[in-house]
Amino acid sequence: MAGMVANMGQILSALSFDEWLAFVFDHPVDESRLEWYFDPDSDWWDGLPRTTISYLARAFENAATLFEPYSDAQLNQGLWYLASNACSNHMLALLDESVPWPERQRCLRAMSALYQQIFNPRCTPTLGHLDEQPSNPLNRVCYMWWDILPVYGRPNLPARGALDQECLQVMAATLALPNEACQESALHGLGHWAIYYPEPVAAIINAYLEPQVEIRAPLQQYALAARSGAVL
Repeated sequence: MAGMVANMGQILSALSFDEWLAFVFDHPVDESRLEWYFDPDSDWWDGLPRTTISYLARAFENAATLFEPYSDAQLNQGLWYLASNACSNHMLALLDESVPWPERQRCLRAMSALYQQIFNPRCTPTLGHLDEQPSNPLNRVCYMWWDILPVYGRPNLPARGALDQECLQVMAATLALPNEACQESALHGLGHWAIYYPEPVAAIINAYLEPQVEIRAPLQQYALAARSGAVL
């Protein structure tokens, strides 16, 4: 059709785990150009949803080892590709009910490992919503993780109850990590989920604030804004 650009890359559906990992992360980063996955000639992952969930869970659970060869900039680029459905369909597999729930649950829980093993030790403890410097490229996807993830609360959909609760639990667990960038990321996500689950979100944030006697004022203010759903 006129006006449409055909994707000339290959459709990839049968990569091994190691091949998939390299496909996602083993790319140079050029700040002067768009990311590799926005090139019309780039390859496209179209594996089975169950395979996608398995690969995501395995990667996140073993992130400290598997991601060690990649720079922070490469991880930011690759994780953004995985998280955002503007870049790929990976995370839409979390909503695919053809994938057994325990496998999707494992993948969601593996996000806690991603925070613990990668974001917590490697991100700069600075606040993204204030654009604090110096920052690390990896901070970008950490801060935006729950914003770009195509998973939103569905309190009126009983079939989504377990998934929604799992997401809230991951965000709650992330608040216990010492890196402020991780805490801010969880608060950012909770702020967006406050419209769906106001009471659970308020309870999570209240529990976070109560013992934090030395929390920095900007982060405390952000937590209060998140509790009322007033985050961007």
